[in-house]
Amino acid sequence: MARWLIILGIALVVLGLLWPLLQKSGLGRLPGDIVIERENFRFYFPIVTSIMVSLVISLILWLINR
Repeated sequence: MARWLIILGIALVVLGLLWPLLQKSGLGRLPGDIVIERENFRFYFPIVTSIMVSLVISLILWLINR
């Protein structure tokens, strides 16, 4: 369990360092992400981005466990 927590921590640090590059690549603003903007309100639900990230993580974990 400790090994997985260390790996998760390292992955979060790497993701945090790469976040500016990921935003420039368009991740988080994909077609299909829901954005509702009103006068004093903004709702953002990145459904397609979440699906894409989930697929990539699932593929990586499948390759590791294979």
